[in-house]
Amino acid sequence: MRLEKFRFLSAIALFAVVWLTVRFPIEVQTAVGHFFGENHIDPATLHLNGEFVENNLGSAQESDGSVTVRMIAQQYVFVPQCVLVPAGVPVHFRITSADVAHELTVTGSTDVLKALPGTVNTANFEFPSAGEFSMPCHEFCGSGHYAMRAKLVVVPREQFQRLQPDERISCEPR
Repeated sequence: MRLEKFRFLSAIALFAVVWLTVRFPIEVQTAVGHFFGENHIDPATLHLNGEFVENNLGSAQESDGSVTVRMIAQQYVFVPQCVLVPAGVPVHFRITSADVAHELTVTGSTDVLKALPGTVNTANFEFPSAGEFSMPCHEFCGSGHYAMRAKLVVVPREQFQRLQPDERISCEPR
């Protein structure tokens, strides 16, 4: 009887520790964002209007020469799955989630970008030279998590400027 009670209490304690170290910070971050109304977006309708409609995803050249990348994370895919950006230009990532917490990382970088439902998170990058990078999800989001990744292709600035917007979300060779 004592051993069963000990196991039960140990399981509850383990659950509490995991929740406090993994989920609690995400819940607090989301709640603070909702409270102050910063970067709030409805996950159920994010694809219907606003900045995350399908034809607005991927990379877009801004008037100051920088590039903004908009992405949606959802089980078990990043949309778009490939993004092209120019080398040597500030790149502003904006990401949200349609379902659960995800975490976008760029291979070779220490930067992490959380994708949380109801929130738009941002990060700034600059890639000095052309190359290809994997962008896997580093937040366990379910059984298909292991295959959730996108691809980032950095191309020379001149090549990027020649591409049409719909060509910037494809990894097909040009």
